[in-house]
Amino acid sequence: MNRQKQQNVIIKGTKDGLTLHLDDTCSFQELLSELEVKLSTNQYGDDQQLVAVQLKVGNRYLTFEQEEQLKEVIRRKKDLVVETIDCNVVSKEEALRLKEENELLSVARIVRSGQVLQVKGDLLLIGDVNPGGTVIAGGNIFILGALRGIAHAGCEGNAQAVIGASVMDNAQLRINDIVLHQTEVDRHNEELPMQCAYLDENGQLVLERVQSMPHLRPNLTRLERRN
Repeated sequence: MNRQKQQNVIIKGTKDGLTLHLDDTCSFQELLSELEVKLSTNQYGDDQQLVAVQLKVGNRYLTFEQEEQLKEVIRRKKDLVVETIDCNVVSKEEALRLKEENELLSVARIVRSGQVLQVKGDLLLIGDVNPGGTVIAGGNIFILGALRGIAHAGCEGNAQAVIGASVMDNAQLRINDIVLHQTEVDRHNEELPMQCAYLDENGQLVLERVQSMPHLRPNLTRLERRN
């Protein structure tokens, strides 16, 4: 009994254009050849308007040259243009970048006036930030000590970041691009122990008791839940 040959390229039309599902187990040359044949034997546009193409390549890692080869084959159809390439595989460089952005770096020191401590991910500082000292993080900032200087969390656009400290005393707080000087806060909030700063639903930087964070930012808990 003849078995139907597996298709390496499956083309589906959507309201946004075309989605090309490319098999991730065949050789790249087989994939390229079948793609050329299928695109040359079908008409997908009317030469009046470009049709957006999304490539789904699954678990196949594409080099820059291979991406360009795929784009060139599709580009030969004058009405088609590659909009996105969706891949499940990341490069070593990308994996390291993601690791840095999501890891918690623990530092035991005092950040003195004029000093700047900056990390890509979350920062756990065991020590004080003196007046004139600055701590900056791409993620959250947690200080087991007194924050009397400047703390800037979410410096690369993370509006969900928080700043927590054992003591906040006349500090300058910044999350993403929103700044709050602690002198602007009600005296009631200044007296709260273990404070946390976050951006509320209106984009305002506010202070709360640290006990409120599990409700306000449940994603702070990163332990995997196991049954």
